Amino acid sequence: MTAVPRPPASLIDRGRSPSRRLARALAPFLILLAAGPGAQAAPLAHREVLPGGTVLLVAERPAIPIAVVSVYLRAGSAYDPADGDGLANLTASVITRGTARRGGPELDRAIEFVGGSLEAGAARDGATVSLSVLRKDLALGLELLTEVLIEPAFPDAEVKRRIADIQGGLRRAEQSPGTVASRALTRLLYPGHPYGHPVSGTIESVGQLTREQVVRFHRAHYRPDTAVVVAAGAVTVAEIRTWLLARLAVWKPPAAAPTVIPVASINPPVESRTIARDLTQATILKGRPAVTQHHPDYFPLVVANQILGGGSSSRVYKRVRDERGLAYSVGSWLSPAPFGPSMMVSLQTRTDEAAEAVRLIGEEMRRMQQAPVSAAELDLARSYLIGSFPLRLDTTGKVVRFLVGLEESGLGLDYPDRYKDRVGRVTAADVLRVAGIYFDPDRFSTVTVGKEP
Repeated sequence: MTAVPRPPASLIDRGRSPSRRLARALAPFLILLAAGPGAQAAPLAHREVLPGGTVLLVAERPAIPIAVVSVYLRAGSAYDPADGDGLANLTASVITRGTARRGGPELDRAIEFVGGSLEAGAARDGATVSLSVLRKDLALGLELLTEVLIEPAFPDAEVKRRIADIQGGLRRAEQSPGTVASRALTRLLYPGHPYGHPVSGTIESVGQLTREQVVRFHRAHYRPDTAVVVAAGAVTVAEIRTWLLARLAVWKPPAAAPTVIPVASINPPVESRTIARDLTQATILKGRPAVTQHHPDYFPLVVANQILGGGSSSRVYKRVRDERGLAYSVGSWLSPAPFGPSMMVSLQTRTDEAAEAVRLIGEEMRRMQQAPVSAAELDLARSYLIGSFPLRLDTTGKVVRFLVGLEESGLGLDYPDRYKDRVGRVTAADVLRVAGIYFDPDRFSTVTVGKEP
C-alpha cells in the first residue's frame, strides 16, 4: 500500500546532512559522559534580542565537534503573493545557487570540501538557511551563509532550471494519493486563507513565476528585524553575536512593515470530497480546526489524540488494523500551526472496506466523547509523551530546529519542563472534556482518493 499521509515536515524533523549523521552517532555517548550522578541539566539556550530586532539563540554544546547555525525567516508559503503560489518555495530553493561573489557550483565545492552542508528550504510559515560544519570550519561556513542570505544573485538560468525541477516534482506528486489528499484537504480547511494553497504551488502557478518576483520576495521577507538566528554545538555566544552584529551593519530591513498573516477561521464549512483514481485502495484523510500550544485545551488534546490514534497502542490502530485488518496504517495527529492549527486522521484501506473503516474510526471517536478513558490508557499515553520528548533534542540539528520552533511560537525556553508537567497533570476528565469538543466525527472534513463509491 502507498504510505499514509503524515504531518508535513516541521522545524524539528527535516533532512540530515553527513555532519548531522555524525552528531547523531556521537550524541548518546556524549550525553552519558556529560550527565553524571546528580548532574543538573544545563540551560537549553542563551537568548537575546540584538539591535534591529534579530533574535539570537545559542545552545553551547562544546563536547560535540559540530556547529549548526540556522537563520529562520518569516518567508514561508503563507507569505506568497496572491498571484505567486509557490514563490516562497522557489526563492528558498534557488537562494544557494549563486551569490554576488560565487556561482552555485563554487559554493557547492567550498562547503563540500570541508564536509559540511549549506541548505535552504521553505515550509508553510517560514524559510530557513542552514549551515552545518565541523568546529574548525565554522569561519568559512559563516562566510558562505552570509553570502547566501544577504547577497544571493538568483541567476536567471538557475531560476528557470529550478522551476522545471519543481514542476517535475509536482507531476510526480500527482501519483501519490497521500499528497493529493493532503492538498485537497488543506483547501477545504483553509478557504480563502494563505494556508489554503500548497507550499510548492501548482504546475501552472510555478510556471508563471519570474526572477523579478523572486528578487522582490527576498527583499521583502528575508529581513533582519523578523529573523531568528539559532546556533548549537561547538559555538559560543560571543562568536555568533560578533559575527551577526558585523553583518547587521549591511543587512537592512525594507521600509515596509512586515507582512501580518491572519488567523484562519475556526469554523470552515464541513465538506467531503472524493478524487477519483483507478486504484485498488482508498486513501482517506479527515481534518478539522484545533488549537495552538497556548490554548488551555492543548495538553489535554495531546493526550486524547495519543489515546485515539497516536501509535500502535491507540484505539483506532488496534480496532481498525489489529482486530479487523482493514488498514496497514491508521492514525491521528495534531498540527499546532500558529495561524491555523488542525487535527488530522488518516488511513488507507481496500476500496470495498473504506466505509466500514471510517465507521469504526467514528465509533471510537464517539466512544471517547461518551466515557472516560481507562487509567491504564491514560498512564500509557502520558508516559509515552513524556518519555519520548527528549528524542526531539538528541542531535545538534534537532536542537536548532526545536529552538526555532519555540521562538516562532512564543513558547519560551522553559517549554520542555512545562510540557512534561502539563502532560503529566492531564486527567481522564480532561480527556473526556476535550474529546467532547474536538472528536465529533461530523465536524471533520474528509477527502478520499480512490474509486468512486
